[in-house]
Amino acid sequence: MVIYKKIIAVVVTHNRCKLLKRCINNILNQSLPPDEILVINNGSTDNTKDELDKLKINTINQDNLGSAGGWVTGIKYAIEKKFDAIWLMDDDGYPDRYSLEILKKSIDRDMSCLSSIVVKENNPEEFVFPYPILNENNQPTLLKWPRKLKNKKQLIKKIIEDKYPYVHLFNGALIPLNVIKKIGNVDENYFIYGDDLDYTFRLMRQGKVLSNIKSIHYHPDVTKRIYSHTKIYYILKNTLIITKKYYNKVILRQIFQIINILFIILRRNGI
Repeated sequence: MVIYKKIIAVVVTHNRCKLLKRCINNILNQSLPPDEILVINNGSTDNTKDELDKLKINTINQDNLGSAGGWVTGIKYAIEKKFDAIWLMDDDGYPDRYSLEILKKSIDRDMSCLSSIVVKENNPEEFVFPYPILNENNQPTLLKWPRKLKNKKQLIKKIIEDKYPYVHLFNGALIPLNVIKKIGNVDENYFIYGDDLDYTFRLMRQGKVLSNIKSIHYHPDVTKRIYSHTKIYYILKNTLIITKKYYNKVILRQIFQIINILFIILRRNGI
């Protein structure tokens, strides 16, 4: 166990005031609270700014630079203020009361990131984002079935010492700042999609990237959220870029991914 004395929680938000307040309240109620909370307000046009003022939460207001631009600002702040580690999460999810304490007590020197598992807020035995079954190169399997772990029961069979070597970043991820100083900041060019996966691969170059099954992060079910044209563009473009950059069997994976993305868009948005 490595002790990171000074930890900052960073939340990026855009027009989700009600969910943001829930997230902040759960950060404030941690059994082992962070030393500071910082909210990056990404150009919200609802009453987010007024509510943050009422809560007296440290906030940086900026234009909507996408999720990637929000993380860039938060990480820059953490480095400037000399924090030891940064705890990152989106505005729509929220941590269990013991999430940070578990992460802090179980992170080690060989880990570049230790994250919570992300479960459905109304059904905590199931995952919001399934965890891929990994091959010998720690990449998602391609031609085997099943390819995904959809619930905690399935994941338990695969974990070693409560940990699984994959994360859904920015959903309760604890990252040491000394690692970030080595790999640099999030790539702003991903804007609203793929910034998490790109950063995960960069973190993997410095150490183990793991999820701790005992640390829980609750999240709404996203399967019915409609995609905007802008998001569809970035999903398709950034998925192809990341696959070419980091994966094996690139062409085959890209074909599968395009088919899968189009199916998801059809299911969410209709014809």
